[in-house]
Amino acid sequence: MKLEPEKPPITGETLDSLTLRLKEHGEPVFRARQILDWVYKKRARSWDEMSNLPKALRAWLAESFDFDPATLLHGKQSMDITDKLLLELRDRSLIETVIIRAPQDGVGLEHSRKTICISTQVGCAMGCVFCASGLAGLKRDLSAGEIVAQLLHVCYREDARTPRARAELASFDNIVVMGMGEPLANYDALIKALSIVNAEWGLGFGARRITVSTSGLVPKILKLADEQLGFRLAISLHGATDEVREKIMPVNKAYPLAKLIPAVRAFSEKHGRMITLEFILIEDVNDSLDQAERLTEIARDLHAHVNLIPYNTVEGLPWKRPSVARQERFVSVLEDARVSVTLRREKGHDIEAACGQLRLKTERDRAEVSP
Repeated sequence: MKLEPEKPPITGETLDSLTLRLKEHGEPVFRARQILDWVYKKRARSWDEMSNLPKALRAWLAESFDFDPATLLHGKQSMDITDKLLLELRDRSLIETVIIRAPQDGVGLEHSRKTICISTQVGCAMGCVFCASGLAGLKRDLSAGEIVAQLLHVCYREDARTPRARAELASFDNIVVMGMGEPLANYDALIKALSIVNAEWGLGFGARRITVSTSGLVPKILKLADEQLGFRLAISLHGATDEVREKIMPVNKAYPLAKLIPAVRAFSEKHGRMITLEFILIEDVNDSLDQAERLTEIARDLHAHVNLIPYNTVEGLPWKRPSVARQERFVSVLEDARVSVTLRREKGHDIEAACGQLRLKTERDRAEVSP
């Protein structure tokens, strides 16, 4: 049986590329903006909703493009109102997108501070020993259209929850590329997707509210520094010395701190913005006061903000979170040195919100019922 070729997702098209496709088909170029307006501003859920397009054009679009490359498989909300979306792609691959809410005092849920955490790969090849995303290795990169589609599914979920203007992602404060995968290992698709997210004809989300996280791919950090759009940068550090970092993050062998820190400094100096150091606290691995002192030195050198994240337990992995008292002792070392630091309290533990957990559980359940 001959398989039909896979159609490119409309969410992976730029205004220029869609204009060219339409022009080749004999359509007026203004149609491109109309189509993208339906996708991103009006948030249509099918071609048929695009009522100001000729029926013949809608039929051609349906034949030429995949309207939505992802299907919502599960949507889970935790007791702390963190949402996790498990999305299934056309090849049945699974990815995760998380909505993290931080309610503000005296205001309702609809006014809480909201961050969207998106994925860039199916699985991960980096091999960080504490992470669920890489337990099954890397399956493949996401396309730009698949990355963008995650944000539209967030929009669909929010639109159904609260009545609000549907013009943009203005109700969200930040997008963080910290989900499944190493974002800079899928560099071209990442930049294309974020350009679509930022564009006025796309989701219109400001680049300064988008943070790209990396485990430390030095050449790509330097490449990202040269991009015109000024995204923010976060480094998944998790170890303040090479000895500790190599035990839990294989990437450190290729890019030890002596290479990583100068690259981060170059990025920071070029963009003039504070970078963030992500540091997951793991009991008896990186939670010593010596690590806190070394982390203080790095943060002060880079003028960086530190996010301390107590480890979110993953089934099948031996790592544990330090006691609250030990967490607070670690924090106090940084605070006493006047380092900008946040201790992130756990979010979404009851819905397995750590990267890759829900996907891994679902894939294991699938394997158990497969013949």
